[in-house]
Amino acid sequence: MESVTRFKALQAALFAAAFVVSTYVLSFPLTIYEQFFREHKYGLSTQSFGPWFKEQIIMLGVNAIAMAIVLIVLYAVFRRAPRTWWMWGTGVAIFFLIMAAVVAPVFISPLLNTYTPVSDPAIRDPILALAKANDIPVDQVYQFDASRQTTRVSANVSGFLGTTRISLNDNLLKQCSLPEIRHVMGHEMGHYVLNHTMKMVSQFAISTFIAFLLARFLFDWAVRNWGDRWEVRGISDLAGFPLLVLILTTFGFLLTPIGNSASRITEREADALGLNTAREADGFARSALKLGSYRKLNPGPIEEVIFYDHPSGRARIRMAMDWKAAQLPSGDAPAK
Repeated sequence: MESVTRFKALQAALFAAAFVVSTYVLSFPLTIYEQFFREHKYGLSTQSFGPWFKEQIIMLGVNAIAMAIVLIVLYAVFRRAPRTWWMWGTGVAIFFLIMAAVVAPVFISPLLNTYTPVSDPAIRDPILALAKANDIPVDQVYQFDASRQTTRVSANVSGFLGTTRISLNDNLLKQCSLPEIRHVMGHEMGHYVLNHTMKMVSQFAISTFIAFLLARFLFDWAVRNWGDRWEVRGISDLAGFPLLVLILTTFGFLLTPIGNSASRITEREADALGLNTAREADGFARSALKLGSYRKLNPGPIEEVIFYDHPSGRARIRMAMDWKAAQLPSGDAPAK
C-alpha cells in the first residue's frame, strides 16, 4: 500500500478493504455451504440464491467500511505507542464494541430487514406492560420481516444511550402463541434489565487485554525470527496484520469453551428473569421445543460445555417445570 499512497490512514483503509474482500473470497465455499445449502437442507432458509447473495454483498461492504475505520485508528495507536500498543489497543477495541452495540440496531439491521410497529394490541400491549414493569424506556414494539430469509424465531431488546428498541421477527408472531411470545420477550428484557451488554463488554475487555498482551510477545518474537523473510518491520507495519489476526483468532478459538460457558450463565439468568416476569412456564417450555428445530435438545455434558452458548433445550424445559412446580404445588394453572 506504500506504493499506492503515502498517507497512512488511506493505506490502512485500502488494506482493510483488500483484506476483507480476500478473506471473504477464500472462505466463500464454506460460507455458501454453511449459510445457504445446509440451511436449505434443514428447511431453515427461505431465500433463493440471488437475494441471499445480495445480502452477502451488503454485509461485505459494511464489514469493509467497519474494518477500514478500525484499522485507521488501531494503526495510528501502533505507530504512536509501539511498546504499549496492547494497552491502548484494548481501549480502542472496547470503544468500537460499544459503538457497534449503539449503531448496529439503528443503522445496520434495517439494511437487511424492514422494521414496522406491531399494530395488534393483543401482542403489543402485553409486551409493553412487561417493558414498563421492568423500567425499559420504550413506547413501541417493532416487528421485522425475517421470514423472507429464514424460518427461525428470534427477538431482541437492543441498544442503549437512547437507542433502546424492542423487536421481534414475524416468524415469532406466526409460529408462537401469546404465552410463548410473552416468555421470549421476558427473556430478552432480562438481558437488558440485568445489564448483560455491559457484562459482555467487561468480559470482552478482560479477554482482549490478555489476548493483546499475549500478541505483543508472540508478534515481537515472530518478527525477530522471521521478520526479514516476511518483510514485516514491526507492529506498525500493515504487512504484519495477518500475523496479528492469526494470533488473536487462535487465542479466541482456545477460549471458546470459557466464552460459551459465560454466555450460558447470562442466558440462564435471562431465562430466570423471564420466568419471574412473564410467569409463562408452559410458554417457556414450548418455545424451547421450537428452538429444537435448529438446536440439539439433549447434548452430552462435554458437548454442551464446548459448543453451546445457550442452555440446552433439556435444561430449559427442566428449569421451566421446576419453576412451575415451585409456584404451583397443586399443579393448577397460574392466576392471570
